[in-house]
Amino acid sequence: MSERQVHTESPGDFFALLVKSGYRWQGRLDGASSIDKSGLIRGTTVFAFHFKDGVIVAGDRRATAGNSIMYDRCDKVVPIDDYSLMAIAGVPATAFEMARILSHNFEYYRRSQLQPLSAEGKIRALSTLLKENMGMALQGVGAVSPIFATYDAKLRKPFIYFYDLLGAQFQILTHTATGSGSPAIRGILEHENLWGVRPLAEREAKDAAILAIRLLQTAAQFDSATGHARPEEKIYPIIARIAEKGYAFFSDEEMAELYAVSMKRAEHV
Repeated sequence: MSERQVHTESPGDFFALLVKSGYRWQGRLDGASSIDKSGLIRGTTVFAFHFKDGVIVAGDRRATAGNSIMYDRCDKVVPIDDYSLMAIAGVPATAFEMARILSHNFEYYRRSQLQPLSAEGKIRALSTLLKENMGMALQGVGAVSPIFATYDAKLRKPFIYFYDLLGAQFQILTHTATGSGSPAIRGILEHENLWGVRPLAEREAKDAAILAIRLLQTAAQFDSATGHARPEEKIYPIIARIAEKGYAFFSDEEMAELYAVSMKRAEHV
């Protein structure tokens, strides 16, 4: 069959063209149904929002496999460089490898070019990794839905980006969340931003962290894959902030204090 005939018989049919060119892409997708995905470990729930001095990035600590709780101390907010964090929902094995690649590439660029990679370059680098992971994502065994937050030292401005499974990037001006517990969190964040005591972008770091703890506790009430904080075991959410001086995680001691405050019923004037 000539090349002209191939294109004539299946105009615009990308998968058919792959098959006729010798690739067995569809077979790989069909084979995914035979994979037992119940044993895959997945991480949920993460979110980010702008506060007065920068960005808050937070996540619960639970990792699940089907209906089983596999781990309750999973760090879902991962440093990439001094000014960048990635929050992960999805398969941790894939997400952590992406984080390692990004961290290595950013540092290599800084040392070889004697200057840090631009914020735009960092944002596009994660998009490229997600596109390269498309095959695993389509099979359902390597899907990652990340949030990337960074501070641009030149513009003196923080940025939040949300990505879909295929690498499309979306700049977030207020707040975003992903993972199984995200629907409740997105709704509360929108309410707080519009009708709370003050908009999210006007809140101090302490108030923003307390809100983050309450958000995750609320999500855990409705989503079994989102883990509660357990102060008796010193298990708290992981919360970090990015500002002009870079990223910083709230310590266990700070989290214990903030958790105690967050559990008190808010006083309404």
